[in-house]
Parts: sequence; C-alpha cells; structure tokens
Amino acid sequence: MLTILGFGMIATFLVLIMMKKMSPIAALVLIPALFCVFVGQGAKLGDYVLEGVGNLAPTAAMLMFAIVYFGVMIDVGLFDPIVRGILRFCKADPMRVVVGTAVLAAIVSLDGDGSTTFMITVSAMYPLYKRLGMSLVVMTGVAATANGVMNTLPWGGPTARAATALKLDAADIFVPMIPALAVGLLFVFVLAYVLGLRERKRLGYLTLDEVVEAQADVLVAAGGGGGEEPRKSAGGAGDGTEAADAGPAYAADGEGFQGLDPDRPTLRPKLYWFNAGLTVALLTAMIMELLPIPVLFLIGAALALTVNYPNMADQKARIAAHADNVLNVAGMVFAAAVFTGVLTGTGMVKHMADWLVGAIPEGMGPHMAIVTGLLSLPLTYFMSNDGFYFGVLPVLAEAGAAHGVSSLEIARASLVGQALHMSSPLVPAVYVLVGMAKVEFGDHTRFTAKWAALTSLVVLAAGIVFGII
Repeated sequence: MLTILGFGMIATFLVLIMMKKMSPIAALVLIPALFCVFVGQGAKLGDYVLEGVGNLAPTAAMLMFAIVYFGVMIDVGLFDPIVRGILRFCKADPMRVVVGTAVLAAIVSLDGDGSTTFMITVSAMYPLYKRLGMSLVVMTGVAATANGVMNTLPWGGPTARAATALKLDAADIFVPMIPALAVGLLFVFVLAYVLGLRERKRLGYLTLDEVVEAQADVLVAAGGGGGEEPRKSAGGAGDGTEAADAGPAYAADGEGFQGLDPDRPTLRPKLYWFNAGLTVALLTAMIMELLPIPVLFLIGAALALTVNYPNMADQKARIAAHADNVLNVAGMVFAAAVFTGVLTGTGMVKHMADWLVGAIPEGMGPHMAIVTGLLSLPLTYFMSNDGFYFGVLPVLAEAGAAHGVSSLEIARASLVGQALHMSSPLVPAVYVLVGMAKVEFGDHTRFTAKWAALTSLVVLAAGIVFGII
C-alpha cells in the first residue's frame, strides 16, 4: 500500500505542476500532507516536516547566501568579461547562443556546485536570450543537463556518496567512467546544436537592428532586481517556453551586444581583482571542504558586501535587490522539505525502492550493473541522492555480488542517472535555475526530462560499449 501511495503522491505532484493547476510551493506542501493523512500518519506530519526542514536547512542557508554573493558579483561586474566573450562568440545567432550555454554550464560545473553553475550561467546568458526572444526553457534545459553530466565529478557528490556507501575509492569509480561521461557531455553539445538550429529556424538570423531595444522594467541583472514577467514570444516555441523583450539594462553599440549595462552604477572596476580572488578562494575552500559550504558563502557574502559597498545604505540596496530570488528559492527548498520529510518518514520511499529491486527478474542477476544504470534514472529523480546511494545502492550491490558482478561496476552504473537527477523537483539547485530564468518549473520539467533521460541512456550505452559497465 505504501508503495502505491508513494508512486501516487509523486505522480499527482508532477501532473498538477506540469498542468499548472498548482504552484510548485503549494504542491510540495499540500500533496504530501494529504497523502500523509491517507497513510494514516497525519498525527506525525509535524515531526516529518520538522525533520525534513532540519535536513534541508543547511542547503537553504547555502542557497540564500550564495544568491546574495553571486548577485553582488554580478552587480560589481565580475562576470562581465565572460558575458562579453560569450556574446562575441554567439553574436546574434540562436544556434551559437544555445551551444554557448552548454559550454559555459559545463565549464562552470567544474566547481562541483549546481547552484553556483546555474547562477553564473543564467547571469551570463539570460540577457541575450531575452534580447533575441529565444525560449528561456531551452536555456534551463541545456544548462541542467550539462550540469547533470558534470555533477559526477568526485567532488560533485554522487561519486563520493557511491564510494562511501560501498566502501570503495572514488577515483576507482570515476576515472574509468571518464570516456562514457565524455560521450554524454559531447551528446549534450550535439543536443544544444540541434536545439539551437530549431531556435534559428523559428527566429531566423538576427541582427541588432531587428532587436527591440527599449522596453521598460526588465531585470538589471539576472537575479538582480524586480522586473516584469516574460511574455509569450510571437513566434511560439510550441513547448511551453516563454521569451521577453530586452530593456534598458542591456546596452548595445555598433560592435555588438554588451550584455549587462557597462555603465550601471553598481560596478566596482577598481575592485575587480579583489572580487576575482575572493571568488577563487571561496570555490577553492569549497572544493577542499575547509568549512561547511553555508558558512563559506555566509562569510563570502559578508566580505563582498562590506568591501564593495562600505556605505550601509548601499549594502541594504544590494540585499533588497536580490531579496526576491532569495525568498523564492528558500521558500521552495523548505516546501520541498515537506515533500521529502513525508516521503521518508512514512516509509514510502523505502517501500518503493524495495518494490523496484524485488521486481528485477532472477535472470537479470548477471546484468545487475545495467539494471542499476537503468534504475538510477527514475530512482535518482524521485528521491534524493542520499536516499538512493545510501539506501538503495547497497541492496543493488549485494544482489549483483550474488551473481558475480563487482561493486565497482554497480557504483559506476549508479552515476548514469545524474543528467536527469539535476531536474528533479527534490534538487534545490533547480529552483535557482528556473527562478532566475523566470521559467515555470512545470515547463522546464516537460521540456527537459526527455532530453536528460536520453543523455543518461547515452552515457549508459557508452559505458557498455567501452566495457566500463
């Protein structure tokens, strides 16, 4: 019964948000609360929610201060050179813009943190997508999928979890998987190229003269202030996507796009190298795990605000400018805590995992690595990485060992589903992505899920061909 109710709760949530019958926050709170009553454990709802909130509170704190930190870095102009470099490559060609999105997301993903990747990628690309009237959901889909493949880096989380759960060396898991993951990343670039060609066909080759230059009240920087909601593009992407006109925050001259307004008053060019050094130090400390990530971003945000804006009024203005995103993302994370708390506390997630493992035919025993790779797609989408790697993976490894399949093969196969996992409603970073891009989560899911799942299957196929899995 718990298995059926667990799948029913997830299905109800996905259907309602994709049909836009409920907002994600409302669905994340009300649906699990209702199913908790159905299970007969309504009296324990408070305990489940508090436990879920307690588990996700550090993540929420990290996202809050990370948004403030990177928001300030955008304001002071740290990423302007990146924006200009990408814009020089992309020009006004939608195909190049989408490919540039994939490349940028992959490069920034080297820091191992999805939230950081999405904040920088959206900050750089959002102005150009809006200026050209491109589908914003293409940007979120490509960025999430590229980050999902790169999320398998040893310091990204999944590999470390698999190594810990099965008592293996992370390098032994990751290094042999590099060829398969490289094929997966190449597929993402090809996918970006194809999606870019589709956007080019819809919009055509664009020049600056064809771009609307002056519409009021758009974001001063991605994630940096209040602006109007995007409107439907006249072309209509046909996939639930939205586009909007650019506003005065973005400047253009005779040579091409300048992206973020080069004359905005928040710039601090004299402090550029301080800000660059602070960001490198912050990311290095995060990779080396010198301090918990929430603490690092808290200290980083405080330093960035104090040094760049010593005037108290200026500090308050910068915090206020990013408060909308902070509130939206933090609210979404705590709402997700209700969902995960009920799913775990009632035992639904355990029963679902046990049912899936038990449904594996006996004859598939010698192929448990492939089975693990296939199961990693739905399981890492419908549950947290912690739940999958520490709860399900040991069971799969034990079943594989009974048929002579090594734990290393099982561990490598378990990484396959990460491309899809990064668009899961249980991943806090995805709310940073869709929030800053002003994309409905349901639209993002509907567009991205099929491409991300296909990317995961490509990684699995490459692993089988190379003899890794």
